[in-house]
Amino acid sequence: MQFLRGNKTAFRPPWAIDDAQFAELCSRCSDCLSACKEQIIEKGRGGFPQINFQQGECIFCGDCVEQCQTGALQKNRFEADKAPWMLKVQVSEKCLNFTGVDCRSCGDRCVERAIRFRPQVGGKQKLQLDYELCTGCGACVAPCPVQAINLISVSESRSTEQGSLLEVYA
Repeated sequence: MQFLRGNKTAFRPPWAIDDAQFAELCSRCSDCLSACKEQIIEKGRGGFPQINFQQGECIFCGDCVEQCQTGALQKNRFEADKAPWMLKVQVSEKCLNFTGVDCRSCGDRCVERAIRFRPQVGGKQKLQLDYELCTGCGACVAPCPVQAINLISVSESRSTEQGSLLEVYA
């Protein structure tokens, strides 16, 4: 299953336009890097900005968009009540919860409660992912002691096809 595989894809900053146009418009000026309060935007391949969730989470402040003079980042392209990208949490088989270790570091950091652990008979916890609640902020990535958490890019139609709630069994 896709949610169990690792994915080291580089992601553009929030509110980035589609990749082809982004590459054409982005001047690689680093203004968005300087504007990022969380310091998660870094220079990636070809000098283009990318997100590093190992550095922290996106708080969706919009400062990167405000500083973008080329139009490569456009806040008005997205509905105000939705996340500025279609990134969702992914848990690999390395998750300590799957080995019987009581670790909830990802769930503890998830303010949106998209990652939860439901108690089960025998003291085990069942990992539960709610894609509808997941904003793709990345708060869950860095705290994972075994790097079992990644974010994946999903289309809106694919995320609704799968349903919003996924229970992951050990």
